[in-house]
Amino acid sequence: MTPSQVLAGTLLPAMAFLACVRPESWEPCVEVVPNITYDCMEQNLYKIPSSIPSSAKHLDLSFNPLMFLGSQSFTSFPELEVLDLSRCEIQKIEDDAYWGLHYLSTLILTGNPIKNLAPGAFSGLLSLQKLVAVEINLSSLENFPIGHLKTLKELNVAHNLVRSFKLPEYFSHLNNLEYLDLSNNKIQNIYHKDLHVLYNNSKLSLDLSLNPIDFIQPGAFDKMRLQGLTLRSNFDNTSVMKTCIQGLAGLEVNQLVLGEFKNERYVEEFDKSALQGLCTLTIEEFRLSYLDDFPKNINGLFNCLVNVSAVSLAHVYSRRLEGLPKDLKWQSLELVKCKVNQFPAFSIPSLKRYSFTANRGVNSFTDLTLKNLEFLDLSGNGMSFKGCCSVKDLETPNLKYLNLSFNDVISMSSNFMGLELLERLEFQHSTLKQTSQFSMFLSLSRLLYLDISYTHTHVAFHGIFSGLFSLQVLKMPGNSFKDNTLSNIFMEVTNLTLLDISECQLEHVSQGVFDKLLRLRVLNMSNNHFLLLDALSFKPLHTLQNLDCSSNRIASSNGQDLQHFPSNLTTLNLTQNPFDCSCEHQSFLQWIKDQRHLLVEAERLECAMPPDMQGKMLLSFRNATCQIPKVIIIVTVVSVLVVSVIACLVYKFYFHLMLLAGCKKYGQGENTYDAFVIYSSQDEDWVRNELVKNLEEGVPPFKLCLHYRDFIPGVAIAANIIQEGFHKSRKVIVVVSQHFIESRWCIFEYEIAQTWQFLSSRAGIIFIVLQKLEKSLLRQQVELYRLLSRNTYLEWEDHGLGRHIFWRRLRKALMDGKSWNPEEQQMQKTARKKQPL
Repeated sequence: MTPSQVLAGTLLPAMAFLACVRPESWEPCVEVVPNITYDCMEQNLYKIPSSIPSSAKHLDLSFNPLMFLGSQSFTSFPELEVLDLSRCEIQKIEDDAYWGLHYLSTLILTGNPIKNLAPGAFSGLLSLQKLVAVEINLSSLENFPIGHLKTLKELNVAHNLVRSFKLPEYFSHLNNLEYLDLSNNKIQNIYHKDLHVLYNNSKLSLDLSLNPIDFIQPGAFDKMRLQGLTLRSNFDNTSVMKTCIQGLAGLEVNQLVLGEFKNERYVEEFDKSALQGLCTLTIEEFRLSYLDDFPKNINGLFNCLVNVSAVSLAHVYSRRLEGLPKDLKWQSLELVKCKVNQFPAFSIPSLKRYSFTANRGVNSFTDLTLKNLEFLDLSGNGMSFKGCCSVKDLETPNLKYLNLSFNDVISMSSNFMGLELLERLEFQHSTLKQTSQFSMFLSLSRLLYLDISYTHTHVAFHGIFSGLFSLQVLKMPGNSFKDNTLSNIFMEVTNLTLLDISECQLEHVSQGVFDKLLRLRVLNMSNNHFLLLDALSFKPLHTLQNLDCSSNRIASSNGQDLQHFPSNLTTLNLTQNPFDCSCEHQSFLQWIKDQRHLLVEAERLECAMPPDMQGKMLLSFRNATCQIPKVIIIVTVVSVLVVSVIACLVYKFYFHLMLLAGCKKYGQGENTYDAFVIYSSQDEDWVRNELVKNLEEGVPPFKLCLHYRDFIPGVAIAANIIQEGFHKSRKVIVVVSQHFIESRWCIFEYEIAQTWQFLSSRAGIIFIVLQKLEKSLLRQQVELYRLLSRNTYLEWEDHGLGRHIFWRRLRKALMDGKSWNPEEQQMQKTARKKQPL
């Protein structure tokens, strides 16, 4: 076979396989909510994928070349509630295309070039409430087959080719219709006969914006009641606008919207006479937007709007807004993004709501006198306030809402005296001055909501929130605290349910800060500099549900304190923290793993330390890796303890060990002395004159070991006691007296003597009591007292008979184990007498 034939044999099967593989077999749809919501947008699908389960309720098939919808195209999805078929290049929709979708409430067909729409295309839609048919090449509503959709509430057919405003007869049957959007069509004329089907529908809102309306027949809307009517960018000039507004005579409308759009301007110069036709309308709310070259003198402009309850002006450019009628009954006035040179301090006694927001050209605030005002929004103007806030600055004693956010410098000079009814107060992104000089909220005992976010407030005054007994929401991120420590400033705000102290550069929390916040449910401490997750701080917060500690420097926590975390907690955010995944924090790491159901994005928590764990997922930490080091630590600690105990024992019993070694060395040798005498230096006269004289010069003579005579000079006392005293003596004589008991050296020698007696089978201790001793004194040496109580001892009696018995008994005790040769002893005695003195 030639190479070309081999190549063809390989490619042809592959091409045949790829030709059989359709895009939908790749399961291109994204399961947003399992078994409920599926996103198949822009997947180049030519038919509806079969992989979507029948339980789906939301299906987005937009931007796929479906081309046409055949009969019963969606019977596989009987639970469907929302279906988006935007820009699917659909040109034909057959009868019963949506059959079986009994629960479908929203159908979107935006941007499909429909050429063939069958009369029964929307059959079977028993629950449809919203139909969006924007930009589908619809030229007339007459043949639009929706007359049977009794449940329809919203119909949007904007951006089509509808030229006639004549509404088909079936609209009289759409009794639930609340919103009809016919904006951006080709409607030029409106006649009385076009609207007769709507006379019985008083809840309908109608949008006719961006239609090139030239004419509205006078009386076309007479005795008609609408919920809303929007006419924006409809008129080529003020004259046409004026004529068409006059054509609305007799209309009762809850909200009338006039004006233009930002990018659709047609009226070059607005004439205030254009609104004169409004006097023949009954209007509840009036909105005017995007009108350039608004008249400088507005006297008479609003004469026909005296009785409306709400007026809104948006993007209206006028240097001054003055000259309003004195008998206005407005209750709400809104000025949004208007260009004016000074703050309009209107005097409208009936006004309850005033919004002056995001306006350009105003630098400073002037006094406002509105006795009945309850809502005041002055946000986003960049104004400065030289003094704030009291009834002298704002003569609005009934004010409940005040928003001064996104302005310039606000100098706090009073504590809202006269404004005690305030319930909501906002200052965010304005610069507050003098906040730490007095309790500026002292009068606001009814305040429920306070926002001082990003106001450059430095909290150094503990009474900053004094008086806020009813406060429920406190937002103060982006500020700072003295010493970067959250101090005890919440003593009086005991009703707080939400507290936001994020981005405040906090490092520490003082003890007891949250003790009074027993109703707190949401606490945001994110974007600070906390190093530890201090569970003890949150212990009093029994109702806490959401805690955000993300983006701090938290490396660990005290594992023993984690048990104090609030039991009602449902959400804990610890993301963006540099966790230390060392074995010393394994209790904390294990706690995180155990509480993963509470944690936000627990699977994304990363270790930052130690280096070998950096970048690894915290949930991958295993306690088993810490077992070997743990064993080593335990063994090391035990070894150190054992060595320490042995060292202590050696230190304590050093002399006893020396005695043991000596016993082994001298155990089999001859003894030099008959007895080693232990006595107090204060009893030395008795030892020399009585004991030595009677024993060493008597018959038989006994050789005694006495420290003042027989210890080797230059050798430690303790060594002499052991080596010269105990090791070379047969017996030990203990001379017990009051001085003996009080002497530390005597007690030491006595304790060594006990050990010596235990180690040497031939050893014996002879006790001599010089005087009667009080038992209380003797009991100080428990072991000595016990021995004297259980053993026979000699008691010195300084009289004839007593002395005779004492020496006889002592000699007999010393003779035990002694070999005596009278001749040898006589020769030694004679030799000692001949020695020169």
